[in-house]
Amino acid sequence: MAWSTRELAELAGTTVNTIRHYHRLGLLEEPERRHNGYKQYGVEELVRLLRIRRLVNLGVPLSQVGAVSTNGDLSPNVLRQVDADLAAEAERLRRARSDIAIILGDGAPADGPAGSESVGPRLSAADRSLIHVYTQLYDEEAMKDLQRMIEADTDPVSAALKSLPADADEETRSDLAERLAPVLAQHLIDYPWLSDPAAHLSKSEHVTRDTFINAVVSLYNTAQLDVMGRASVRATELLRARLADADQHRV
Repeated sequence: MAWSTRELAELAGTTVNTIRHYHRLGLLEEPERRHNGYKQYGVEELVRLLRIRRLVNLGVPLSQVGAVSTNGDLSPNVLRQVDADLAAEAERLRRARSDIAIILGDGAPADGPAGSESVGPRLSAADRSLIHVYTQLYDEEAMKDLQRMIEADTDPVSAALKSLPADADEETRSDLAERLAPVLAQHLIDYPWLSDPAAHLSKSEHVTRDTFINAVVSLYNTAQLDVMGRASVRATELLRARLADADQHRV
């Protein structure tokens, strides 16, 4: 009994293109051809194809399948690595399902930054974009702290900053900066690493600094940038004053 490529594919539950791909990789030898030029496969090729499909379905990479001998031997180390990869993928899928449940429940944007699903609806488009950038610059611990900051932020000053127009007048900017400064100062107290984030960077300090500056300048208007700059300076002053006051009380 001989089968054509299409018939072999149907028997093995795969496709003609898959069989041709295995031929190109050298996983499945080219069979003899009939007098009309068509390939003819026998039981040996069918069994070999089924063995390949079995290994592929287990998650064994095609690069490793080629090393399997005809009796089906495969290094236990290969299977252990496959198992570890499957466990990691299963965990990724679990997290994805959990995130999707939050997105559907809270109405958060599906393309929002990972880990921010629960606060997504409260973020502006600029904030979401900046957090996306942060995920590439800071480690997991820093990102968890950032989420805590957002979750705890119920001060109306944040909403005022998000809606601040680029042509906001001087009085509005100055007032908003003064109101924002204590919030930033508290963040510096609650999360000391913000003053020296080197230990939480996933990129070099140079790359982080340049990327952060470019992102902020691109995502926020001139008035918002002015307010954030003033508030940062003022927050540092407030923090120093608090520390000095604490030192005096200890004395």
